[in-house]
Amino acid sequence: MKTIQSIFVALLAVTVLASCGGGSFKKTKGGLLYKIIPGSKGKKVSAGKFFELQFGETRYKGSDKDTLLSDPANVGSQIVPFDSATLPPDYYAIFAAMSKGDSVIIRQSTDSIIKQSQGQGLPPFIKKGAFIVSTFKVLDVLDTKEDADKANLAIMERARTRDSIRAIEQIKKDDKVIADHLAKNNITATKTAKGVYVTISNPGAAVKAADGQQVSVKYTGMSLEGTKFDSNVDSTFGHLDPYTFVLGSVPPGSIAGFEDAIKQIGKGGKLKAYIPSALAYGAQGSPPRIKANESLVFEIELIDVTTPKPAAPPTAPGGNPNGQQ
Repeated sequence: MKTIQSIFVALLAVTVLASCGGGSFKKTKGGLLYKIIPGSKGKKVSAGKFFELQFGETRYKGSDKDTLLSDPANVGSQIVPFDSATLPPDYYAIFAAMSKGDSVIIRQSTDSIIKQSQGQGLPPFIKKGAFIVSTFKVLDVLDTKEDADKANLAIMERARTRDSIRAIEQIKKDDKVIADHLAKNNITATKTAKGVYVTISNPGAAVKAADGQQVSVKYTGMSLEGTKFDSNVDSTFGHLDPYTFVLGSVPPGSIAGFEDAIKQIGKGGKLKAYIPSALAYGAQGSPPRIKANESLVFEIELIDVTTPKPAAPPTAPGGNPNGQQ
């Protein structure tokens, strides 16, 4: 998770030009334009307290473009300690004027962003004369760190529930995309319990690979349309060594769908796996080659399967591994 400081610094970037036409907007000492929209007149944000901040939309607004850069459905809320060491000065001043239930709109000039960055490292759609407009809402104000910790646990639980529901919904979408692709191309595949579709050209050894075993594989990954994004078979990707990892390890050695596919064959086996995005790189994707919520195809050859030796127990003082003198 990004820190609140890094998020605000990224959003602030630079101050807005005073000549941008503030209307009912106020301006901080640093020149940032903002407009507070009163809410339920709840508890005021003040020094030493914590507040739950909902990150709303961030939009790019130009004369010929209005683009959503950040969707609150994918961002959620975060507990923020209200102190000057955590918040940039302009944001500290803005939130000091807010209470529970209040929202704020903050506008930043792309002219200033371009000037400070000298045009380096900016997305190509950023043009002069436009604005980055961000919204936030104070959902709650908390008096103590104990209250803040409880609220943070509740936020994480809501996020887990939300992510689980989204994953279930995405798997359904992915399944239809893959099933339609297979039908269109007259491909017969078997669906695993987890939802990966496989066509096995060689089952390999009778004993299939399983969690806890070390596997070495050759692979080529591609989109459903056949565009390659990685391979240790194709020399153009610059790495030809077999990929070796332990199935079911923590942290995992590969994406869930890739591991599930390997478990369908034994040593020497070959298959083609159609992996739903929810078992691949999910909503984040792996830019720039793998898009968000993109289902993938892998050609896999399982060239070796071994059982790793258990780690030796630590030796206690005196040389007895059981700690007995």
